[in-house]
Amino acid sequence: MKFEKEALQIIEFVGGRGNVVSLVHCATRLRFKLKDSKQTNKKELEKMKDVLSVVNSGGQYQVVIGNKVTDYYDTIVAELGLAQESKDDGKGEKVSLISRVFEVISGAFSPLIPALAGAGMIKALLTVLTTFEWMSDQGTTYAILSSAGNAVFYFLPIFLGITLSIKMGANPYVGGVIGAALLEPNFTGLIESEKVVTLFGLPVTPIDYASSVFPIFVAIFIYYFVYKGLSKVIMKDLRLFLEPMLSLLIMVPLTILLFGPMGTTVGDVLAGSVMWLIDKSPLIAGIVLGAGMPFMVIFGLHWGFTPITLQNLATMGGDPIEGAAVAAVFAEIGIAIGLFLKAKKHSQLRSLAGPTAITGILAGVTEPIVYGIIMRYKRTIPIVAIAGGVGGAILGGLGVTCNAYVFHNVFSMPVYSPFIGYLFGIGAALVLGAVLAYFFGLNKEEMENMEKEIINTKSDTELETERVNQPFEEVISPMTGKQIKLSEVEDKVFASGAVGQGLAIYPEQGKVWSPVDGIVTTVFPSKHAIGITSNGGAEILIHVGLNTVSLDGKYYETHVQNGDKIKKGDLLVTFDIEKIKSEGFSMVTPVIVTNSAEYKAIVIEEQDLVTNNNIVMKLIKE
Repeated sequence: MKFEKEALQIIEFVGGRGNVVSLVHCATRLRFKLKDSKQTNKKELEKMKDVLSVVNSGGQYQVVIGNKVTDYYDTIVAELGLAQESKDDGKGEKVSLISRVFEVISGAFSPLIPALAGAGMIKALLTVLTTFEWMSDQGTTYAILSSAGNAVFYFLPIFLGITLSIKMGANPYVGGVIGAALLEPNFTGLIESEKVVTLFGLPVTPIDYASSVFPIFVAIFIYYFVYKGLSKVIMKDLRLFLEPMLSLLIMVPLTILLFGPMGTTVGDVLAGSVMWLIDKSPLIAGIVLGAGMPFMVIFGLHWGFTPITLQNLATMGGDPIEGAAVAAVFAEIGIAIGLFLKAKKHSQLRSLAGPTAITGILAGVTEPIVYGIIMRYKRTIPIVAIAGGVGGAILGGLGVTCNAYVFHNVFSMPVYSPFIGYLFGIGAALVLGAVLAYFFGLNKEEMENMEKEIINTKSDTELETERVNQPFEEVISPMTGKQIKLSEVEDKVFASGAVGQGLAIYPEQGKVWSPVDGIVTTVFPSKHAIGITSNGGAEILIHVGLNTVSLDGKYYETHVQNGDKIKKGDLLVTFDIEKIKSEGFSMVTPVIVTNSAEYKAIVIEEQDLVTNNNIVMKLIKE
């Protein structure tokens, strides 16, 4: 699997598998729920190549990865044996009520973000097509495409019923049915009915819950306790049908009678409070939203605005909150552009700033800028506040609204109105962010360090020419067995070279010896793999068998610990070949140089049978 070594290091640095309660992820972050955050090692986490930052907020220990987050998530989930979108069983660290609320909101909306953003972009596309009269909004094509853009918003109570139940640890499908009951035609037909509507003789005021958020939040919160209570008192043999039946009989009437109207009222009050500030002083509200949103994102507090935004879109047709907050996104993009222009050619800063700016412009995902640049280069922190605040003031003052739930990027521009005011606001934020970052974003020390970060850009031909007569490091075989080309390994991640260059061995003996002099850097808990760093700086991963992590250490024994100094030929691991094979696993063992990019050339000595006396690789660095 991708990033297996790094994923296991992350597990170790968050306190080990025993410290992890649950794990979810969003567009850029791994969001751990831990038993005790004091067991973590933030310093070591932040040293890792792909880790942009680490934030402990809202009851979640957030490891910011960026665009590779899905690969890391899949690998960590597999290593920990967690279910996808693992549920929170409430055993983690005690957090404040406010933190818990934001955590639940975040966990409920995170899985829906792709669907919400995708549907929002369809609505933006249709806006463009109808504005320029390339499509009629009265035609059947428009109607069909509109259904794709509107469906997730209309049926939002169903989706939130599912994701909220998963987050809280109740039955997600019953939660979805509770949401669906609010949209079922027999109920929605009562909204326009002239008859007096009652339930068990009690008066009912039917409400349109399509696109609503707060009623289902309240309903699922109560359903969680109903679910837990019924699970304790109902016999296990009857639980399959009796628990969901009683849950629905209790929750649907209560939601329609009480929780639905109550949730609607709560939503109206919260939205009204935010809108009060906007109505009182849109200029001040714009400054607060534009300047403060990047810092709200860092602590996960921006999720608190999502229900209000969706409610504003459903009831008002446009949302002034996101209409002003978009300034923060373009201020961040401006900073990335400014530092890209300022940075030396081929420097690491430029290689980071360019792609993250493009990601922000095209996708509206700016967390890599926030964590990879702004949090690293401290001078940019006041710059993002100034640029975002100025842009937000313009947007708020001109009454700009966002009229669909979208990621703030160039493709979603048509959903803002008035459009000219929107352009002025984001333009000011972007230009101001770029100019201030260019002139004031880096201090003298950071500029000097940049000179040391120039990336080698020589071609493969030039590197091969320079290889002659250059010093190299030799790596001997860690096993006795048949040598195999890495490209022939029946694992596409290893075979593709994504983990690094190297070779593979089919072992004849169940022993792994050290191929270099160096130090043990990672002894994996499952014992099936070991990471070592040579005295010359080579980071080598020896992965004994394919997919053998699922054995969880069975049939393996390690003879070294993290930090042990080792010499060539020292015994590292022993394993039972026949028993592992009897479980259905391949014994093919990749031997990988995981930091291959640091070498000018890695020469594989092609052989048939090898022992731990044979040189299998030569690593050329200078």
